[in-house]
Amino acid sequence: MSEVIALIPARGGSKGVPRKNLQPLSGKPLLVHSIETALGCPEIRRVLVSTDDPEIAEAARKAGAEAPFLRPADLSGDTVPDWPVFEHALHWIQKETGNLPELVVHLRPTHPVREIPVIRQAIGRMRRHPEADALRSVSVAAQTPYKMWRSAGEFLEPLLTLPGIPEPYSQPRQRLPMVYWQNGYVDVIRSRTLLEKRSMTGQKILSLVVERPWVEIDDWESFAEAERCLKERDRILAGETPAPAPVRHPS
Repeated sequence: MSEVIALIPARGGSKGVPRKNLQPLSGKPLLVHSIETALGCPEIRRVLVSTDDPEIAEAARKAGAEAPFLRPADLSGDTVPDWPVFEHALHWIQKETGNLPELVVHLRPTHPVREIPVIRQAIGRMRRHPEADALRSVSVAAQTPYKMWRSAGEFLEPLLTLPGIPEPYSQPRQRLPMVYWQNGYVDVIRSRTLLEKRSMTGQKILSLVVERPWVEIDDWESFAEAERCLKERDRILAGETPAPAPVRHPS
């Protein structure tokens, strides 16, 4: 069976919340929540943290992950996209082991509220669809982009048009396509997509619709929301609260 690794990118710099990845959440550093999720997933063989920060690397190792290298400074700025960080990590793995994993599970440390069965479902979906380049978790979008506008000088113009439906911004929402928001819960990418297509997604992207509570840690207020969601998740896992609807994918 193909090897699966988890890669958790966790740089030291953060503007909104200083040292964000090391800030405590429910009694442990923020980063550790993603590490523990990955370690609890039996399909994942290795859990790697890519960081430029020695203190984060040490915290990762204490939590049971590998932090075998420090990411170079030119890959650690706040405007650096995901792809070069993943390329760097895969090149390191290939150099050290002579092999590449089939699948890379991308777990952002800023999304600490997860359930292991959802991660396993994402991996299983990729394994059942070898033609897929990647998978992204999504949620049904609260707003439709077909009713959004952009500035055109003194006037507005619609952000999107829709063939066969004139003025979609004036149509009932029920006539418009269902749209989804990528929520950062989990991504799964094939190594060949990252290295051969030089992309985080490729063209054939599977979805996993996750309507579970999820929080992106971006400011101090989101820490409080994450604390609440973690307690709710633990009550569900303990059987004290009914579970939410199953994770699904669009038909």
